Amino acid sequence: MKYTGVIVGVGFAAILFSSGASSKREEQETETEVEVIALDLSENKNEYSFELELPSVENEEESAAEEDTVALSAGVGEVLDKLGEDESEHTETSAEPETAKEQDEMELSAGVGAVFEEAEQEPSDDAVQARDIEVQEEVEPETHWGYTNLGIAHVDNHLNIRQEPNENGKLIGKLSKDAACEILEIDENGWAHIKSGKVEGYCSTEFLYLGDEAIARGQEVASMIAIVNTQTLKVRGEPNTESIVITLIPQEEELEVVEIMDNGWIKFLLDDEEAYVSGDYVDVEERLEKAVTLTELKYGQGVSDVRVNMVQYAKQFVGNPYVWGGASLTNGTDCSGFTMSIYKKYGVSLPHHAASQAQLGTKIDISSAQPGDLVFYAKNGSINHVAMYIGNGQVIHASSPKTGIKISSWNYRTPACIRRYLPN
Repeated sequence: MKYTGVIVGVGFAAILFSSGASSKREEQETETEVEVIALDLSENKNEYSFELELPSVENEEESAAEEDTVALSAGVGEVLDKLGEDESEHTETSAEPETAKEQDEMELSAGVGAVFEEAEQEPSDDAVQARDIEVQEEVEPETHWGYTNLGIAHVDNHLNIRQEPNENGKLIGKLSKDAACEILEIDENGWAHIKSGKVEGYCSTEFLYLGDEAIARGQEVASMIAIVNTQTLKVRGEPNTESIVITLIPQEEELEVVEIMDNGWIKFLLDDEEAYVSGDYVDVEERLEKAVTLTELKYGQGVSDVRVNMVQYAKQFVGNPYVWGGASLTNGTDCSGFTMSIYKKYGVSLPHHAASQAQLGTKIDISSAQPGDLVFYAKNGSINHVAMYIGNGQVIHASSPKTGIKISSWNYRTPACIRRYLPN
């Protein structure tokens, strides 16, 4: 560090002179003075003395200024060479710790230069890509059961989904108790634009769990669902292939898992009874219930008014509870109690027993089925469940204690027969 001042001073003089020459060329000044830099370095202090005087420049041509610059550079070079030679002599007589200190200072200076040089370089493509990936990971929204902005129906039975954000909007679907939806937007009047399953519409936030409350509720009510991944899946009465086949379930049908057995079989609810399927043919996941679509059955389209009225009447009870032996459309009913109560309103008396209802009316083929006809299902050849056809390949029925009154595909299990009780 002892000669750092000398080197900096000489360099600074060179810069001053170069700036002066350049200024002279550009502005054609008449006179530029360069101060004399004198360095007094006495021998006693192991230092050196030299004097550098730069002559004044008066109205010289550009070439003359360049020659002076070259001469100055040469002079600086000689001074530095001299310092280098003397430094070598000085090093021989200097103490070793001082030499190590100077070496450290030189390395530190070189390191600082490398840092500045690296800082000025553009980041590599890999660095930019890594940074972009890191930012993307930071902003990726958290999901819960597949929802980024979860809402859960906070009702005792069901929540209506309407086509417009008001109470007079057309009814297009329903969220049963604790069913989930994605909140797309909430307007100033408290109506939420939601999407659940195949239904997209509006419902009031007054009847929704939102935010942290929705997540907490979801953790309480989420259940395991088995989704059939083969074209037709056999349902058995016991968890083995030796057991009798109860019915067949089509691909993509969703089963309510009761237990995953040690042998890989799945125990599930087939309506209000337990049954089994092989775990090799289903995909099991934790899920919240979704909304059901209420396909509108319109008047004057080949279906009698009484059938349209019957279907619309039955749909308003979706989500209401299942109670074995019950016949209340609001407080709880089983499958045959549901169909019995619906038909009673339209003047038809039916017994409170699925197998007995299947003995009445006229047997028809599924291709001829109309809304209001009853579809029956069997276990081991005996009728044990009934649902009402509502058109568009769907039935409505009181299914199980878990789901209550719900809408399903007409062939969610293999139908045993279809009966008609109303005139065409």
